[in-house]
Amino acid sequence: MTKKPTKSKVATLDFEAALGELENLVERMEKGELSLEESLQDFERGIELARKCQTALQEAEQRVQLLAGENGDDGLVSFADDSRPDGQ
Repeated sequence: MTKKPTKSKVATLDFEAALGELENLVERMEKGELSLEESLQDFERGIELARKCQTALQEAEQRVQLLAGENGDDGLVSFADDSRPDGQ
């Protein structure tokens, strides 16, 4: 069994590293070769990593919104919104 990083090390991971580790955990668990204890440890680690990724994505979204607001782009239209101001 490989040694898993501790909770304190999750905080130091960047988004890409956390996502990569999360993908590896999912692959390990999908194989079904782990003991119950190993599965629980991987699941717990996966939850920590998923929360880290979610937080990083929320922070990135907030930064984009702030930058868009600073540049006067308050009238941004969602991709899902088919109505276009220019009538096309």
